Amino acid sequence: MLETCQTCGQVLNKLYYFVNMLQMVLKMWQYGVLLHAGLFIFSERINCVSEEHEIRAASKFHSRAYLALESNPSDHPRASTIFLSKSQTDVREKRKSNHINHVSPGQLTKKYSSCSTIFIDDSTVSQPNLRSTIKCVTLAIFYHIKNRDSDRSLDIFDEKSHPLTREEVPDDYYKHDPDHKHIYRFVRTLFSAAQLTAECAIVTLVYLERLLTYAEIDICPSNWKRIVLGAILLASKVWDDQAVWNVDYCQILKDITVEDMNEMERHFLELLQFNINVPASVYAKYYFDLRSLADDNNLSFLLEPLSKERAQKLEAISRLCEDKYKDLSKAAMRRSFSADNLVGIRRSNAILS
Repeated sequence: MLETCQTCGQVLNKLYYFVNMLQMVLKMWQYGVLLHAGLFIFSERINCVSEEHEIRAASKFHSRAYLALESNPSDHPRASTIFLSKSQTDVREKRKSNHINHVSPGQLTKKYSSCSTIFIDDSTVSQPNLRSTIKCVTLAIFYHIKNRDSDRSLDIFDEKSHPLTREEVPDDYYKHDPDHKHIYRFVRTLFSAAQLTAECAIVTLVYLERLLTYAEIDICPSNWKRIVLGAILLASKVWDDQAVWNVDYCQILKDITVEDMNEMERHFLELLQFNINVPASVYAKYYFDLRSLADDNNLSFLLEPLSKERAQKLEAISRLCEDKYKDLSKAAMRRSFSADNLVGIRRSNAILS
């Protein structure tokens, strides 16, 4: 009996010890689970914080990119063109000088319309006058060179490294700014030989300002010819239906090689980040800013009295545009407003003397 009790006591002691060990194992397992869960939650919080920082950084980057795009006149229609702002300094100085010196404007050469006669030029935003447009574009390039901020350039556009003629480039070629007539003759020669349009001249100016903004360079005496040539080359291929080949420019500029033209075109596209799109709103902005530049610098467009044939042509064009606008309005009009279009638009006939 005594031996049986001792055996039972030993069994109970072992059972109690086993239970204690089991409890310790369970507690350690619980602590391990909690620790793992805590580490998981902590890591998730770190990931959330890092993702939040990445989202904020990305939003800041996109906002900066949008602001940069919005401030670039060659991409955004609301941004002011660079050439017009650079020309305002000279325009203000001219007006101030004339006011101080009491210089009279002289005989008025601009024609003004009256009740019997309407003066109008032959330049429109869809069909600009070629000669006047080239004059305005070259004047814009002249102000870019004259009022440049610095002389930042790239070797691919340096005329000393890549000459356009066999004549030796003088050592002080980078010191002398070209005048407006010199730039005009260079551009007019290219446009006349390649038979380019006035719209191509405006797109050339858009690409030129886009290059200066994207590449962060300046157009100066050492690079202006090659930059203008590259912009004309690209604009003629993008805009005109019958593009001029690079070898055709080699026939105009006798001493330049096709390999040099190809290399310059490739670098030009890379610096533009292959952004050759010109929205209609940007094109129209550049056209009207060029007209403002012409008015500020007394570059008058040729004005002629409005004839009966020209008035009928303008009226036909305006009616065509009006009909297109009405068709677009009908397509976008909601069903509840369909009754608004029941009454047609009354057109009054133009009085032609």
